[in-house]
Amino acid sequence: MTDTRVGREGRARSALWGPALTNLGLGVPAMVPLHLAWWLLTEYLPMDCALTEPTNCNYETLDNGFVLTVLLVVTGLLTSTQVIVLDVALPLWHGRRLSAWLGAAVLIPVPFLVSLALASQA
Repeated sequence: MTDTRVGREGRARSALWGPALTNLGLGVPAMVPLHLAWWLLTEYLPMDCALTEPTNCNYETLDNGFVLTVLLVVTGLLTSTQVIVLDVALPLWHGRRLSAWLGAAVLIPVPFLVSLALASQA
């Protein structure tokens, strides 16, 4: 192995820290739409609100459903825009490897999953 090859490998390894930290940072504001989606899937959808004789219906949750769905759409679009700009547009603009940035995008839900795990422990 030559010295130039070692230098390139070291630089390639250290170049993965940028995409990883950026996508973990994107995961912090992404917690809002992820939490809203989690709420809709776990609280809103399982309700049994039949038209005749609603027995297991939480009307406060039913009233909040529309507002939280709109918030999910708005925050989801904003988060998607951030991901497209930071993981696709900027790496292409600066001539960086797109595969490293898109591969690190799997780290975006990590802050939400950590907070979910910590909340279930309490």
